Amino acid sequence: MRRVLTAATFGGVILFAAAVSAQTPANAPTFSKDIAPIFQAKCQECHQPNSIAPMSLITFAEARPWARSIKSRVSQRQMPPWHIDPSVGVQKFKNDMSLSQKQIDTIVAWVDAGAPQGDPKDLPPAKPISADNEWKGVQDGFGKPDLVIRSSEYKMPAKGQDVWYRPMSDIPITEPRWVKMVEIRPTNLNARKVVHHSIAYHVLNADNVQAVNTGTANGPSAAATPDDLVNRRPQLMEWAIGKGYDLFAEGTGKLIMPGEKLSWDQHLHASGEEANVGSEIAIWFYPKGQEPTKRSYLIGFTGLKKRGFLDIAPNSIAYTEGFTVLKENTMITNFQPHFHLRGKAMEVKAILPDGSTQVVSYVGKFNFNWMTNYIYADDAAPVFPKGTVIQVSAWYDNTKNNPNNPDPDQWVGYGDRTVDEMAHAWMNVVYLTDAEYKAAVDKKKARQTNDAPQQQQ
Repeated sequence: MRRVLTAATFGGVILFAAAVSAQTPANAPTFSKDIAPIFQAKCQECHQPNSIAPMSLITFAEARPWARSIKSRVSQRQMPPWHIDPSVGVQKFKNDMSLSQKQIDTIVAWVDAGAPQGDPKDLPPAKPISADNEWKGVQDGFGKPDLVIRSSEYKMPAKGQDVWYRPMSDIPITEPRWVKMVEIRPTNLNARKVVHHSIAYHVLNADNVQAVNTGTANGPSAAATPDDLVNRRPQLMEWAIGKGYDLFAEGTGKLIMPGEKLSWDQHLHASGEEANVGSEIAIWFYPKGQEPTKRSYLIGFTGLKKRGFLDIAPNSIAYTEGFTVLKENTMITNFQPHFHLRGKAMEVKAILPDGSTQVVSYVGKFNFNWMTNYIYADDAAPVFPKGTVIQVSAWYDNTKNNPNNPDPDQWVGYGDRTVDEMAHAWMNVVYLTDAEYKAAVDKKKARQTNDAPQQQQ
């Protein structure tokens, strides 16, 4: 048996690929018939020439040298980058990029059989190759965005301290429009190495402020605090490394008005190469006449007792937790955990007023290179009554076992730099009146009753 080793980076980790010559079992999966369709559906939007992935997986010749590495990453559910625990919490998503267990088993069996090519005639029709830095929303079939707003760019040196670049951009519309989906990305592929996060704050007109900040029951008041979920600085979107888009729940969205602006907050860190970097946001509008009735709010639920309260000792595993009381009946429509380099795991749990608890979502293998956004299916988005406590639990790995850790011998505290740490769960929420909350609960119960007989069959 002859083995050829090559090395490259796959998902931020240096791996060795082995091409192994072996006798192929007659019934083994082949690349042409079994593997290529999986790669087309789940992998090739990133693993194609001149894209963000380190290698292309379009042809057999391109994929074959990486067979063992692919087996390792998919069997451990490290790739595709979908790290939410499949055993707890919400399990229905609009943007699920994960592999099914059957698909994983097929890839493993293919590699174990020697990664045969099979008959090229069995290949599915080639999938079109995307343009460089294509919008994820376009790749997922939502069509071209209606509006793209681009920030000015900053010349980031090859080496130096982190930079926070905060320019302003106009929103070029002439009439009120409701936003259905938004996506932020760095302005070029080199910028992807530099931009850690980018937030598009929504600078409102005076006649839009009251409506945005009112919620459903309590308007703005002098007693409002920065932690108030209703009265806070509105955002169109927060983007971080590896995140896709925000798709708002059916019948909900964000209203933008003529004359309003975007205030960018872009966290940049040097990549070893000088680069001109900025961000741009794509906006998909609701068609006229199909405007939603509810606003969606982007909230960063804290995983800390209090902002700044974080102390991670060298060579240790640490834990923090934060609690936020919902002042409104609330529907949560997505979950995106956010850490820096020491982040390990995050759980979102609801503690209801009656004392019962419900795990919303749990990511046990957080990867700094993939700030994946998990968008719940409309019929799976959880709803909670006012008075519910949202508990965000966070774990940190400041040891040498963490491949992203730059120095496990360092003490780590709270801060905005990449080498500092933080913990919050970005979640879009929709506030419900008491009648709307009751209707949502009744609808969920009816759905569970209808699904029960099918689950028993």
